[in-house]
Amino acid sequence: MGSARQYLVIDLKSFYASVECVERDLDPMTTDLVVADASRTSKTICLAVSPSLKAKGVRNRCRLFEIPSGLDYIVAPPRMVRYIEVSADIYEVYLKYVSPDDIHVYSIDEAFLDVTGYLTLYGCSARELGERIRADVVATTGIPATCGLGTNLYLAKVALDITAKHSPDFFGILDEQSYRETLWSHTPITDFWRVGPGTARRLAGLGIHTMGQLAVHPQDPIYHLFGVDAEILIDHAWGREPVTIADIKAYRSRSKSLTNGQVLGCGKDYAGGLLVTKEMTDELALQLVEQRLVAGSLSLSVGYRLSAEERQALMEQSLPGRAGEHGVRSRWGQFMQGGTVRFDVPTNSRATMLRGVCRLYGQVALRDRTVARLTVTANDARPEGRGQQLGLFDDAEGLARERRRQEAISAVKHKFGKNALLKGMDLLPEATQVERNGQIGGHRSGV
Repeated sequence: MGSARQYLVIDLKSFYASVECVERDLDPMTTDLVVADASRTSKTICLAVSPSLKAKGVRNRCRLFEIPSGLDYIVAPPRMVRYIEVSADIYEVYLKYVSPDDIHVYSIDEAFLDVTGYLTLYGCSARELGERIRADVVATTGIPATCGLGTNLYLAKVALDITAKHSPDFFGILDEQSYRETLWSHTPITDFWRVGPGTARRLAGLGIHTMGQLAVHPQDPIYHLFGVDAEILIDHAWGREPVTIADIKAYRSRSKSLTNGQVLGCGKDYAGGLLVTKEMTDELALQLVEQRLVAGSLSLSVGYRLSAEERQALMEQSLPGRAGEHGVRSRWGQFMQGGTVRFDVPTNSRATMLRGVCRLYGQVALRDRTVARLTVTANDARPEGRGQQLGLFDDAEGLARERRRQEAISAVKHKFGKNALLKGMDLLPEATQVERNGQIGGHRSGV
């Protein structure tokens, strides 16, 4: 691979399932185990499926009822706190070999390492260093890992996602030349990083089904269809990626937002959806106060499950929806409607945010549908005091009282736990906040 940069990407195999196997003194590679919260009924999604179950045809992220009844397997409830602890232990292993400046943590179970400057130090090849790190992870934690090695971040990721899966030693290696020789005709195109089903459908409309076809296709139609994102697609079709880990670490977003979203285990009617929306907005307001931020606007997205007929209509791109300000989006068997309310003055006032989101909910939510997903986002978050002033009719004294109350609530929750202080609406039957306070990322924390 010459003198090009050498990037490793290490993925912990079926991470949550592997942790549960190790905790039970079982082999992660041969034990049939799924991580799922069975208390949420058989419709709950499996967060992880062990490699041996995958080999028997059980797909990742399936629902419990979709696992064939003839299989004998362990169901382990999620323990997010434990997974975070093990992930931190594995990061410590990486730090034995590479500076944190050369590590980009992509997710709880995946990390990129720029090992270019370390090969002379260790007197080995990038492949040998990757094997050494992977063996150390297994020795330290018992968690097996897959590796990808490439001359840029994209090729390393593709080597992990595609090449390593077909390698008996779970190690994939790519440079631009080998990428074009071995993967230009690979299908489906959705196996490639950043190519989702929607992108694949639009490319198919141009007669593009492989990366090789994308590379040689006239560029004007691609730019017309994808705008500036076409540049990324075309670069990736040729195996090019100019961004480095140093670029990622130096990047600073021009704007910031805070988001609170949840998929509802049990669908809510119109009123129940409004209650959960208010709970989520209340939590966002508290987060803004804790971080000393104010938001310029608030966005709401309400999702509903599609019927079989509507899913078919979606496939034919004929799903009916509202026209006008509040658009319709669809994904994974759902359609979602949403909108945004803008504040005259950036705020973190709970009362102001609740008034805005309730008005917005009334505009975008459908009364005859069961709510399946909700997302509330505080947009354009900025530090308090930066160009901020009260509106002409704002109650300065009332806002100050509310601010002191929010700070007191935050202090109690930090000291005694999130459920130590609750609002009346959190105790209503349709509320979800009490349960979510015991979760991390929407899953059971295990404590």
